[in-house]
Amino acid sequence: MPNRGIISGTQVVIEHSRYARYLEGRSALVAQGGGQRGIFTAGVLDAFLFSSFDPFNLFYGTSAGALNLCPFLCRQPGLAKAFIMELTTSPEFFHLFSYIRRKQQMNLDWALERITHPPYQLDLAMGKHILNGRSAYAAVTNSATLHDEYLPIMTEQWFDTLRATCAIPGLYYHPVAIGEDEYVDGGVSAAIPVQEAWRQGARNLVVIMTEIPEPQKAKDEVKDIFSGMISQTDSTWFSKPISAIQHHWEQTIGNWRTDWNQFWEAQTMRINNREVYKGRKGHSEEYLNTINGGRWLFGAGDVYRLSHLLGDKFDSGLADLLMMHYQTYALTEEFMARPPDDCFMVIICPSEPLRSNALMSRKEELQFDYELGLEAGYRFIREYMTAKEEYPVTSSLTKREDKSNIAGYSGSGVLTRSDKSGYFS
Repeated sequence: MPNRGIISGTQVVIEHSRYARYLEGRSALVAQGGGQRGIFTAGVLDAFLFSSFDPFNLFYGTSAGALNLCPFLCRQPGLAKAFIMELTTSPEFFHLFSYIRRKQQMNLDWALERITHPPYQLDLAMGKHILNGRSAYAAVTNSATLHDEYLPIMTEQWFDTLRATCAIPGLYYHPVAIGEDEYVDGGVSAAIPVQEAWRQGARNLVVIMTEIPEPQKAKDEVKDIFSGMISQTDSTWFSKPISAIQHHWEQTIGNWRTDWNQFWEAQTMRINNREVYKGRKGHSEEYLNTINGGRWLFGAGDVYRLSHLLGDKFDSGLADLLMMHYQTYALTEEFMARPPDDCFMVIICPSEPLRSNALMSRKEELQFDYELGLEAGYRFIREYMTAKEEYPVTSSLTKREDKSNIAGYSGSGVLTRSDKSGYFS
């Protein structure tokens, strides 16, 4: 078994004795983005808050993942859920027909302004106090170099940092200026910033994903374009930031663009062909998730397709962003499928495909996915405590991590893989 585990609300695949050896080291919590699909992450983090569970040294989030980390650090359970369910579903935030008719883009600034005052106000003072020497970062993409960078969240420029990590090209007005640089969505270059957490010394890597990992799946059509870039046995790719492989990127980008443009033109025609939608709904959605990775254009495929039909061109700038996303995400998938020997990775994921979308989700879908997150969060805590207590390494449980303080803990430490009872009614 590789040195990783996968935990959802209904399934557990982890070797507790092996995981226990990494619990005393530097720990990182990493949150993937995904727009409104981040409601799953909100559920996981609320389970942690309800259980007074926070053994982490480092925090990394991308886009919605970074937003979700803020209420967690500020100790405000329910705030991330309210932000997604009440603010991002408002027509003031995004209105499809306004986007179509007037190209009115996503009003991220309006939503972020709402968390500067009640009833959605972030308790930033509490967040800074809770960090107390620990570090929390949002992944962003430098718009000039397309390199991944990591900006601290709990600072005086927190508002611009959150804008930058969520500045989706095509849906947000422009790159966000911070200092002398401009940034766009972190999902372009670091959709799941787990490699950065590892580079910074974390060896217990806990990753919250908004999709079900499929490490053994065959390469899809997109990955075929980049297959020459990735060696499954070359671990040096994993230990370097994207800036370190930029020279290779620049040498091959011309050839890529030719192949990519041909690929995207064919896929766009296929998407726009009504025959695609005459099949089963699940089949068409599965195909659309395949061509945008289920992540980018950040799951907002419907918005992009409508924009394309209205005459927007697929320019070279967008091609570069998409290529960077697929290149870096493919490297991240390899890293997560076979983590380095000096760490242990636990992936917290949904027990079934999320019902919500990146945008335009129904509230009942969001509520369902939030509850999936709660289940997965509580299940992870139970597995963590099992490893910590039954396979002690150097120290006993801290008072903060005592099982008696953990909501939903049964006391047995034994879980059945098919348990679907959850921890709430």
